[in-house]
Amino acid sequence: MVLSLYNLGLVLAGLGVIGLALLSRVIADRPVSLPVVYLLFGAVVFSLPLGLPDPDPTAHADLAERLSELGVTIALMGAGLRLDRGPGWPEWQSTARLLAVTMPLTIAAAVALGWWVVGFAAPTAMLLGAVIAPTDPVLASEVEVENPGEGQENEPVPEAEGMGQEIKFALTSEAGLNDSLAFPFTYLATLFALVGVAPENWVGQWALVYVGYKLAVGLAAGLVMGWVLGWVVFASEAKTQLSQSLMGIEALGGTLLIYGATELLNGYGFLAVFVAALIVRYREREAEYNRELHDVAEMTEYLLMVVIVVLFGGAVASGLLDPLTVELVAVALALVFLVRPLAGAVGLLGFDRDWKERGAIAFFGIRGIGSFYYLAYGLNHAPFPEAEVIWALVGCVTLISIVVHGITATPVVARLERS
Repeated sequence: MVLSLYNLGLVLAGLGVIGLALLSRVIADRPVSLPVVYLLFGAVVFSLPLGLPDPDPTAHADLAERLSELGVTIALMGAGLRLDRGPGWPEWQSTARLLAVTMPLTIAAAVALGWWVVGFAAPTAMLLGAVIAPTDPVLASEVEVENPGEGQENEPVPEAEGMGQEIKFALTSEAGLNDSLAFPFTYLATLFALVGVAPENWVGQWALVYVGYKLAVGLAAGLVMGWVLGWVVFASEAKTQLSQSLMGIEALGGTLLIYGATELLNGYGFLAVFVAALIVRYREREAEYNRELHDVAEMTEYLLMVVIVVLFGGAVASGLLDPLTVELVAVALALVFLVRPLAGAVGLLGFDRDWKERGAIAFFGIRGIGSFYYLAYGLNHAPFPEAEVIWALVGCVTLISIVVHGITATPVVARLERS
């Protein structure tokens, strides 16, 4: 039985990888995304009487945390390697607005909905806010910068094409940074669960350690190790057949090294990886080798995406959403169709871009694997009541986001560029 299950797993893995290669060609420029296809694939496969293990994330909490953590980490390296804009206020204004205004408003609204509508206890409501905070760098490929060199701010582009580039840059950079900025709020939820909500029990530790120290270490580690990695990557040229066959593998090794080292220093590894990727990209912006680095990171990211989304589809088919009630579905719909668009619109008020462009940035706040990670992390590190209920709610939000944003992303961005 073990051998047959192993062989069945090999068959499914092979189908997933071959499908990734073929589907990327078939669905190009069509109103459907790879995550939607693999979500359906996972739901179908785990619905069949094949004897597959239950993919319930509450039953495999450690695996859910580690697998989603790895998926987000690799995706952050890929996101950073795609961005070409140098540091500066005009270039990163949309990102700053989304992080400083839109993200806190989204957290506050999610906490309020969890508290007043669903009836969650304060720690669980805070965890919901933290989990909903990050947009996803893995599932948002249709509305993100696709390749290194796309949308450099010093390149003249037609106005409509520039519109599409600003949307992609804003969403890519937001996803790269808010995955790490969600961590202080996740820690705040765990502190609520462990020591209570009275400020004197948590405010000092939270502000000094989980906000100040961890963010500072993550930023410093990303700057230093990114500079070192960039020097190592571009210091020599691949001349032998072996070295040429391994071109770009430094992106994967660097990701693992930087994340692990930063976490050992008790800093935010997500932040360090993204900042390091930006440094590597910025050191040699014109180098062709950037494409090799990006391609390796992207390929690894997509392979992990296939595994995670297939398991998510299987979990949905196996009963992950069974605890849903009318109130929970209403909250999920509100988070996708009201909270994020309105918070995004507020954050972009006064931003000197076309209203259609600002509307697209506000709408495409895709939720997914990052939310899975923070939810699994929080539930594994503190006693939260109603774990199955919050998994059902976050799963519902992610399901809606994958389907709705996956179907609308390509035609919306294409239409804006043609407008």
